Amino acid sequence: MTPIKSACFLSLLLLSCSRFQQAQPTIIRLKGSDTMQILGARWAESYMKLKPKVSVYVEGGGTATGVRALLDGEADVCTASRPLRAIEARLLAEKYGYLGIRHLVAKDALSIYVHPQNPVQNLTVEQLKHIFTGKINLWNQLGGNDDAIRVLIRSPNSGTYLYFKEHILDGEAYSPQAQTMTTTSAIVDAVANNPAAIGYGGIVYGSEVIHCKIENIAPTDATVRNDSYPIIRYLYLYTINTPRGQVKSFIDWVLTDGQKIVQQVGYIPLWEEN
Repeated sequence: MTPIKSACFLSLLLLSCSRFQQAQPTIIRLKGSDTMQILGARWAESYMKLKPKVSVYVEGGGTATGVRALLDGEADVCTASRPLRAIEARLLAEKYGYLGIRHLVAKDALSIYVHPQNPVQNLTVEQLKHIFTGKINLWNQLGGNDDAIRVLIRSPNSGTYLYFKEHILDGEAYSPQAQTMTTTSAIVDAVANNPAAIGYGGIVYGSEVIHCKIENIAPTDATVRNDSYPIIRYLYLYTINTPRGQVKSFIDWVLTDGQKIVQQVGYIPLWEEN
């Protein structure tokens, strides 16, 4: 092959490779909070319709799992139902030189689930603490039936597990009799099938169970928005540093048009529409 033909062939090959690379879809990987699994999936579905050349993958496993994936380069975005812990921020700083960038994306009520046949459907924060630490272990101590309370909790890698322990149990240990469930859906299913069970999770889960009133206040859009419901938290997206490119475009969309999906799913958007 002559030098001219070789140069032409190389140019065509490079052009072909360039076009092939441009045709490859951008992949955005979200991993973390089980609480945000439904919301993340809906965001992904809507965004990929809007941007056909972008693929958004969503995976749960718990907030701690998402942080670890972010640290290991296995996720572009960590979905989180709690702020980063100090040790997590330190690990990010040591590896990447950043403490992590937090993006508030929604507001959530942490609901307490009980069976529809359970006569106890209103609890105080103090009663919750005593139930989940094991100081109260019979429903008749709360005016209910003579059944032993079956306490259901999330695993320690869950942001909900840590949030509840810090904000409701005041850092005390969960009851040794508490049964650990891997997902919020598993907690809902267990409560729906056992009148003596109690568990917790996001407001959008559990249409088949009762979402307890806490201090006489039900978890609703209105009570979460005005902060009158006692157990309220924000939901977050975390990136290692200031997002760029398609990740930035995705997060910008989440904070604008994506807020409509927050409301559709059942969480509380960051602002009310006019």
